[in-house]
Amino acid sequence: MDGFHLVLEALKLNGLDTIYGLPGIPITDLTRLAQRAGLRVISFRHEQHAGNAAAAAGFLTKKPGICLTVSAPGFLNGLTALANATTNCFPMILISGSSEREIVDLQQGDYEEMDQLAIAKPLCKAAFRVLHAQDIGVGVARAIRAALSGRPGGVYLDLPAKLFPQTLDAHVGRQSLVQVVDPAPAQWPAPESVHRALGLLRSARRPLIILGKGAAYAQADDAVRALVEATGIPYIPMSMAKGLLPDTHAQSAAAARSYVLQEADVVMLIGARLNWLLSHGKGKTWGGAAKRFIQIDIAPTEMDSNVAIAAPVVGDIGSCVAALLEGVGADWPRPPAEWLGAVQERKERNLAKMAATLAVNPFPMNFHSALNVVRNVVRDRPDITLVNEGANTLDFTRSIVDMYQPRKRLDVGTWGIMGIGMGFAVAAAVTTGKPVLAIEGDSAFGFCGMEVETLCRYNLPVCVVVFNNNGVYKGTDKNLGGGADVAPTVFVKGARYDKMMEAFGGAGVNAATPGELDKAIREAIACGRPTLINAVIDETAGTESGRITNLNPAAAKK
Repeated sequence: MDGFHLVLEALKLNGLDTIYGLPGIPITDLTRLAQRAGLRVISFRHEQHAGNAAAAAGFLTKKPGICLTVSAPGFLNGLTALANATTNCFPMILISGSSEREIVDLQQGDYEEMDQLAIAKPLCKAAFRVLHAQDIGVGVARAIRAALSGRPGGVYLDLPAKLFPQTLDAHVGRQSLVQVVDPAPAQWPAPESVHRALGLLRSARRPLIILGKGAAYAQADDAVRALVEATGIPYIPMSMAKGLLPDTHAQSAAAARSYVLQEADVVMLIGARLNWLLSHGKGKTWGGAAKRFIQIDIAPTEMDSNVAIAAPVVGDIGSCVAALLEGVGADWPRPPAEWLGAVQERKERNLAKMAATLAVNPFPMNFHSALNVVRNVVRDRPDITLVNEGANTLDFTRSIVDMYQPRKRLDVGTWGIMGIGMGFAVAAAVTTGKPVLAIEGDSAFGFCGMEVETLCRYNLPVCVVVFNNNGVYKGTDKNLGGGADVAPTVFVKGARYDKMMEAFGGAGVNAATPGELDKAIREAIACGRPTLINAVIDETAGTESGRITNLNPAAAKK
């Protein structure tokens, strides 16, 4: 048995049956042999998107997604996805072929020579290199355990070209493989930490729960819902936690997000981090007043990372929520009526404003009128996975489109990285077997648009909607120098992105009205054919950086 087959048998032994990658020296034969061995190989046009697909597959399945790349440039292309997976806590393994160690270490100029292990180490949870065929089983096992244990993340596995043709007696080779047992064991919180958290929660006058994507990844959906409903506490979901409870749930305070963040006195974070997406737990977003935080996280080092955590609860989400739920009995006090009433009043006010905005039907479409169509489609087909990226396209979709089922929303996550759209869409279609709706800003789509050929090649049930407003943020910027070149944020006017999909045999549709957009999306979902809809949006409708303009220093001074 050679190194090729040992790698494949190690993956199969551990239930990893899909590889996302791009063939080339020295791993082309590995992709061919993987197919022959019964693994599914999804081949992309760029390694970054293969890596994004592997990361999304890891989030959806709780098994590490596998990305396979060639050496040096291919490895570097996959590295962005690996780093992003680590930042967002998605279990993923990047496997790359590499040059021989003896040549790399002496810098003798081998083909695509690069010390890939050294480069990967700072950007992932763990990095391993396998030099001998008898160690392949251990190398794969260590990568799986590192990707899944504790806080999940990205792992790099370096396989030099010389490893693949090495051989072992077949019996010895199979015995060298490792089936990983319980890579992410339950980690129950300390009883005193649960008691402390419950005491703080019980004493709150204006309690709030924040659900993060860690809660969605945990797949402890029933327990999370039971805890929220048993306490009666208002909650808000971070974007990839939407659908853990339906966004239309009576306790959802998403429509009053600004108010509850400012006014809450005790906040319980379930799988959410106090990073920039929550203004680090301080400042104007939080009303300027000190809050008391309860934080549930598997990583003890996450506590106190921005503000003091009064009641840290360390363990896996499922175990922590179950432990808290045991302490919430029938006599648990409901939050004060004045708090619930105030939240409800602001919800109703803001929902009424949103309804009025969505009812307007301008021509050309703006983000609201176009997303009202998407909102209605998802309401009617809650099993659809919604993939979303862009600036305005991302921000408005997060607040307008309600989700009803867990892990049905995938977006740019913690880094806000653009270009995840097509990789995430492929992974969602492959892992769920159900329709995928990818809502893309025209700028974000530019990072990954060539992967529409991948959608067509594998005939995946993905409908891509490009919100085309002729540029980044908007298409009306001017060249401040007065020269002939257009402004850096402006694209070709009236571009027809739908023609790209037609070029590869998919369906392309140009939609200029909500009615046309609604018809095109529903037909695409019904037929399951790869479809790209060019949704024409008013080029004046956007705002710079969506709704985080303050991150652009010059804009913040205006």
